[in-house]
Amino acid sequence: MNGDSDMTLAFELEALKEVASPEEVFEDARSWTTYIGVVSEKPTYVVTNFTRKNRVRQDFFSGPRGVDESLSGVKGQFDTDRYVFIGASDDDEVRAEKLDWEYLDIEDAAEAADWTMAAETEPEEIETDSSRDDWP
Repeated sequence: MNGDSDMTLAFELEALKEVASPEEVFEDARSWTTYIGVVSEKPTYVVTNFTRKNRVRQDFFSGPRGVDESLSGVKGQFDTDRYVFIGASDDDEVRAEKLDWEYLDIEDAAEAADWTMAAETEPEEIETDSSRDDWP
């Protein structure tokens, strides 16, 4: 996804949950975007908890507003050449078109930027101590 650095990039929360490492995605995207954040219809605390847990530092977030109002507000607040919304559903694509944002599906974005999707990673194997006789 390298290219135009005068860009505002917004992730829909559910799309961001599909990558293996949101922290690495944000770190990478910061090198080629001007502003980056997360928007969602979920309550503010859900987004805040997710971003804190995953060490994601964002320039903006939905707050108590929904995605439509957030994207409109971000576009009015941050002056960049491009506004790109990364989502994970047909509704996200319709929303982006309606609000005059470029839309990119998370899987396409991950492929272009070489991000690892969570579905591509193997869950860590749980080690068990088979030497204990008293453990079921």
